[in-house]
Amino acid sequence: MSEVPTPVIRSNLMDEVAQRLRDMVMDGRLEPGTRLNERVLCEQLEVSRTPLREAYRMLATEGLLELLPNRGAIVAPLSLAELDDTIEVLAALEELAGGLAATRIDEEELRRVQALHHEMVAHFLRRELKAYFEANQAIHFAILAATGNAVLEREYRVLNARVRRYRYIANLSAERWQESIEEHETIMELLTARDGPRLARQLRVHLMNKLAAVKQRLALNRDVVDPDAA
Repeated sequence: MSEVPTPVIRSNLMDEVAQRLRDMVMDGRLEPGTRLNERVLCEQLEVSRTPLREAYRMLATEGLLELLPNRGAIVAPLSLAELDDTIEVLAALEELAGGLAATRIDEEELRRVQALHHEMVAHFLRRELKAYFEANQAIHFAILAATGNAVLEREYRVLNARVRRYRYIANLSAERWQESIEEHETIMELLTARDGPRLARQLRVHLMNKLAAVKQRLALNRDVVDPDAA
């Protein structure tokens, strides 16, 4: 039996509902192509239809849901073509962020990234994938924040939201998860050494390796939409 979501209790219902749905899409409880049942979700999350529909719209802008006129919403199919295009741009932003952060990060920011890294490794050792993923994302956002470039950070967050579930899927492979933690060790070494050029390259390599793992995992999945293969 699938896991029943925990009822929403926070005051900001729309954001909380959106996060719960986002988690359900990422971990596979809501699979690509699934039509969302408003009545069931309202009961599970203990909210009215208004915050639920607002959350639908938010997730639609992230590419996680598709809104169907007069028919509700479905989980967006996985598109390898869109993934390629998005990762191509995101990799360039990661590369830029690495180069800037290495020269601009201060000691307090560096200690925060190091603490997040240790937290992430602990989750890895305990095989806590969801907690690991959240710490992993926090590391990338902290590196972005260290650039001091608000435009770069904003654009990165928009694109990252669109491929967030793909990044989560990559670590469903035990081999890739191990490789990812090793790549993060190198990222931390280069950031601590403030080696901008090598850090920039490592962040690009890290993301492209993740893309390769996702595509390998999804290649035979019937829910993947690949226009080039049609």
